[in-house]
Amino acid sequence: MSTDNLETEKDVTKRLLIESDPHQTRVAVLENDRLTEMHIERLRNRSVVGNVFKGRVSRILPGMQAAFVDIGLARDAFLYVGDVRDAISDQDELADADPQTKEFPPLELRPIEMLLAEGQDLIVQVVKAPLPNKGARITTEITLPGRYAVFVPTVGNLGISRRISNPEERERLRQILERLLPPDGGLIVRTAGEGKEEGDFASDLEYLRGRWQRIQSQAKESASPILLHEDQDLVLRSVRDRFTDDFSEVLVDGTEAYERIVEFAGVVAPWVLDRVRLFEDEGSLFAQLGIEREIDAALKSKVWLKSGGYIVINPTEALVAIDVNTGRFVGQKSLESTVLQTNLEAVEEIVRQIRLRDLSGIIVVDLIDMTEPESRDRVFSALQRELRRDRAKHQVLSLSDFGLVEITRKRSRENLSRILTRPCPECGGSGRILSLSTICLKLRREILARGNELGDRKLIVQVHPEVSWLLETDHGDILDELREALGDQLAIESDEGLHHEQYNITEV
Repeated sequence: MSTDNLETEKDVTKRLLIESDPHQTRVAVLENDRLTEMHIERLRNRSVVGNVFKGRVSRILPGMQAAFVDIGLARDAFLYVGDVRDAISDQDELADADPQTKEFPPLELRPIEMLLAEGQDLIVQVVKAPLPNKGARITTEITLPGRYAVFVPTVGNLGISRRISNPEERERLRQILERLLPPDGGLIVRTAGEGKEEGDFASDLEYLRGRWQRIQSQAKESASPILLHEDQDLVLRSVRDRFTDDFSEVLVDGTEAYERIVEFAGVVAPWVLDRVRLFEDEGSLFAQLGIEREIDAALKSKVWLKSGGYIVINPTEALVAIDVNTGRFVGQKSLESTVLQTNLEAVEEIVRQIRLRDLSGIIVVDLIDMTEPESRDRVFSALQRELRRDRAKHQVLSLSDFGLVEITRKRSRENLSRILTRPCPECGGSGRILSLSTICLKLRREILARGNELGDRKLIVQVHPEVSWLLETDHGDILDELREALGDQLAIESDEGLHHEQYNITEV
């Protein structure tokens, strides 16, 4: 599909696939039968995002205007000063703000040490999942999502999802909110609330206020740290948060999950029940529809385009770099048209991969250089149109003279790679190891250094067979030098059990 002929949201056929077993739940979002989002939750490692805790401030960091809070997890959670006073402006679904920035004006912030004290108890909510080297990110501004609305018990704002764009509908919803706005909090209309009536929002609000009262009651009775409220699991969150009118069906592989969805939907949205189906064919739903292959492909760095070009995705500690190449595609007219066609095809796939892999932070896209301003504008416009489908909060900077586009994308959970893979124990996650020549030269330095103090002892050197082979052939001059220096005091042995970079030197 060319990005110049991008369908509107109304033209995109969406399906929600849920596969659940006793060990994990996997949820796939398909747009026109292409996998665009993948969510995985394992029973032993459920996400803590959305959970509400009573925590205790363990440390104040004035230099960072932040605090560490013990909420009972392996690492203390991290609380920015802005998340104490102004977290509500960072919610993805808030839109009734400045029309240019799409955000509420920031409140005047006091220093963190004036807001919090060590040992102080707080009710907090996790907004970003912990990483292996980072604690969870938390906020004191609690948000409790329902089917059509989000209740914000600590802030009296009202808001409407950005994805509801019709001005008349927004005004109708605003009037409903003003009538329902409770004295003890704020209310936000979710995307699923478009077209719903006041009674639908009133039911949501009654349920959510009751939940907040239970959270407060438990907080008063319990010592910190303690979990006060656990968000629904992935099965029910997917129906609650994702199953809007633009989805044609929810296909569920797993009888228990299907029954839970039917029961849940029957209470909160009975009119969607005719679109919930149980997968009853033999085998796995994901295997049958090719989702397994798509997941495997999403763990690889190179992604081929239909034209023969390809993109390369390289996550680093600081950012994610995405490079576009023409590959086997040579075009038919001119170099500029070949580059333009490749870039147009690439930006569509790049946005799909960003959503599928859940890439976040700073993302730098290196497009193929284009000389014509019109070509650059077409590619950048295509990128912006594709990004409108992304539910995550993001910003995109204009195309630079070097063909680079910078995108920032908010992280709330672990991305697909972190969930399904681990760092290589051999290379430490770098993806590269020392070359054989480097190992031989490193080995030479250490043997010569130890040979000077060897006395009448002998050195037994065990190396990987490929290192031994290189010393006997291409790097025979190194071995000759070592034998001349140590004579019969040196013995080189091959050991297939060793890693390429590993060697053992023993004095006997």
